[in-house]
Amino acid sequence: MALLIFKTSNFKKYAIRISTLIFKIGYLSSEDFEGIINKNEKIVKKSTFNGLIITIIIAIGIASFFGGTYISNLDSNQISQEELDNAIAKLELKILQNKLPPNQPITELKISADNDPIIGNSNAPITIIEFSDFQCPFCAKFHIQTLPKIMDEYIKEGKVKLVFRDFPIQSIHSNALLASVAAECANEQGKFKEMHDKLFENQNEWSSKDTDNLIILFNQYSLEMGIEKEKFDSCLKNEKYIKEIQKDLDDGRTYGVSGTPGFFIGNDEIGFIELKGAHPFENFKNVIDTQLKKIK
Repeated sequence: MALLIFKTSNFKKYAIRISTLIFKIGYLSSEDFEGIINKNEKIVKKSTFNGLIITIIIAIGIASFFGGTYISNLDSNQISQEELDNAIAKLELKILQNKLPPNQPITELKISADNDPIIGNSNAPITIIEFSDFQCPFCAKFHIQTLPKIMDEYIKEGKVKLVFRDFPIQSIHSNALLASVAAECANEQGKFKEMHDKLFENQNEWSSKDTDNLIILFNQYSLEMGIEKEKFDSCLKNEKYIKEIQKDLDDGRTYGVSGTPGFFIGNDEIGFIELKGAHPFENFKNVIDTQLKKIK
């Protein structure tokens, strides 16, 4: 019998990955599932993945109760953490592939980049338009784990640019709006990427602070980046970019964005493919490569 062990140190990582996976599965409609079944297609091999995912979910529930180590018997092979990572990644990719039509983007909407901050070459042929919330943990996961790989393979090569549009969800993230203002104020002085990185990397440091201490901390961040203090402080306190951020929110809702992060990948000529959630790099690579092939 195979042995699957969840240690306390690994519990949080796998809990996040599984919850993200369930979140993605939620975006598959009943029609998607019926279509797959009617074509006798399988999202995953039953012997490898179905039992694995069910067992993982059960294991997470029990592990969360005992807060220690959980041991579960599966089948005849021992499953390592690397194999578990690979299994989940393959399932995520398969779900994405089953969602994407082969010859056309999911959405026919014309997605506007507005005049929002750009990471990369503004003339890059493919645009990733992201609607994001600086206080959202899944957004932080994307920017810390996945964006650096997109930077290395596509953005630094001039193939892709990322446009950051604000989608602060105030109902659950009380400091997200002011964080968006801070990033816009930093962008005025050419430091958007630096502030963007600082906010996501230090999310736990500022997410629970009150407004006065939040302004003090964001000013400290700006000084570390060489931003002119008085101009930034005035911009932050006067909430200069509230209307701009509200426009991003309104546009996002028009495009069907209801949670973060949300991505639209493409350009006006070939259209956009939508991705919802903090997908792994392999899923972004699949969509980006598909879109690059469409460019004449």
